[in-house]
Amino acid sequence: MDTERNTLGEDDRVVAASGLFDEPATPEWTIAFLSSPGHHLLFARLDDTDVGFVSGVETTHPDKGTEMFLYELGVDESARGLGVGKALVVALGDLARERGCYGMWVSTEADNEAALATYRAGGAGAPEPGVMLTWTFER
Repeated sequence: MDTERNTLGEDDRVVAASGLFDEPATPEWTIAFLSSPGHHLLFARLDDTDVGFVSGVETTHPDKGTEMFLYELGVDESARGLGVGKALVVALGDLARERGCYGMWVSTEADNEAALATYRAGGAGAPEPGVMLTWTFER
């Protein structure tokens, strides 16, 4: 298995891998994501097929510096249990270190055992209790 960073100009690849995402990827949103500084998209390939992805966004704050937010991780059902998720999390962590980030964080549901196991296997510390609030705006 290989992990590869996706770059601007490879929006066709992202759209073709839409089955890995929650919703279909669009060329417009893909280009906007990939052209934004500090936005990263990595794919995992098995036998020349994209079987997983991880997206990360660098966030910088005046009193903290820059950290990596692991935005989303997706692995095709056929590739689950093969270490794809862990490899992607590790690859994003490596990229974060290369980019000078002081850390990386992710939010998930407390009962999402698969996600918690994957993030722990990828080097995350023990989960901290928290509450996530959201706003939804019309598109």
